[in-house]
Amino acid sequence: MTEAKRTARIVFMGTPDFAVPVLATLQESGGEGTWQVVAVATQPDRAAGRGKKLTPSPVKQYAQQAGLPVLQPRGFRKDPRAAEQLAAYAPDLLVVAAYGLILPETVLQIPTYGSINVHASLLPAYRGASPIAAAILDGLDETGVSIMLMDAGMDTGPVLAQARQPIRPDDTTVSLSARLAEQGAHTLLQTLPKWLAGELAPVAQDELPGDVSICRLIRKEDGRIDWRLPAERIERMTRAYAPWPSAYTSWRGQPLKIAEAVVEAGDAEPGRVLWTETGIAVGAGKGLLRLVRIQPAGKRVMDAAAFVNGAPDFVGALLGEEA
Repeated sequence: MTEAKRTARIVFMGTPDFAVPVLATLQESGGEGTWQVVAVATQPDRAAGRGKKLTPSPVKQYAQQAGLPVLQPRGFRKDPRAAEQLAAYAPDLLVVAAYGLILPETVLQIPTYGSINVHASLLPAYRGASPIAAAILDGLDETGVSIMLMDAGMDTGPVLAQARQPIRPDDTTVSLSARLAEQGAHTLLQTLPKWLAGELAPVAQDELPGDVSICRLIRKEDGRIDWRLPAERIERMTRAYAPWPSAYTSWRGQPLKIAEAVVEAGDAEPGRVLWTETGIAVGAGKGLLRLVRIQPAGKRVMDAAAFVNGAPDFVGALLGEEA
C-alpha cells in the first residue's frame, strides 16, 4: 500500500468448513491500518437432511454470528446484478477459499489488489475442485497449501506463498482438510501484509517444481468400489471419500459403505468375504481388505465383526453383485 495507515477493504468468498478458519483469521486479525472484512459471499442455502430443510453454509453461519453482510449469488453469470452488488462494497481485495463458483474476469478486476485464493495443494499439482481427496487417493505422503493470485483459468494464477503438510497414514479428507484449513489461514496471515505493502513478487506456476495435474469435482459414483482394484487403492478410497460419497459396495442388492478398513496380505476372489485370523476381510485385485467399520443400508456405522454376529451369511458373500 502507498498509504501505510490505510485499512484495506476485503470481501471474503467461501462456502464449506474448510473456508471458515480462513475467514475467522481475517476477521479476528484485522483492524485499523491493516484490513477489514466488509462482506462475505457464499453459495445459496441448500436443502439438507431427511427433511430437505434449507441450510446455510458454514461460512454463512460464521458471517451471521460475526455480524457481517452476506451475499449469496446463484452465479455471477446467472445473476447480472451479483457483480454490481459485490462492487458496491468497494473491495480492495477479494480473498477466496473453496467458494465453489467460477469468478469471471469482470469480478476479478473489481478489487485494486486483485483476488487471492487459498488453495489446498502445492500448485501446479491438483488444480481443481477436489485437491485434498485426490492427494489421499493417490497415496501421497505430503501436500500443502498455496496462496495464489486468481486469473481467468482454473487455479492457474501465479503463487505468492506455499506451505507443506504431511499426510498421515490414517488421514481422511475430513482430518486433512481441518489441518490444511488452519495452515492456509496461517499462511495467508503471513502473506497478506507483504502483498498489500508491495513486498511480494508473484511466481508463475511454470517456475515452480512439480507437474501440472487437475482434479475434477467428485461424483457419487466415484465412491463405488471395484473389487478388482488393489486393496491399497480401495483402502485409500475409504479415507479420500469420507464423508461423501463414501467408499461403497453392495450386498443383497443394498448399498454397504466401508467406513474404515485395513490392507492385509492374502489372496481371494475379488469381492468375496472371508474370515481371516484378524477378522472379516474381502478379496481384492491384489491383497485383502480387512473391514473394521461398515454401514449397512438404513443403519449406523458399526463394527464389522459385530455386524457379522447378526448376519452370519455375510461371510462367503460376493460383494458388488446387484442381485
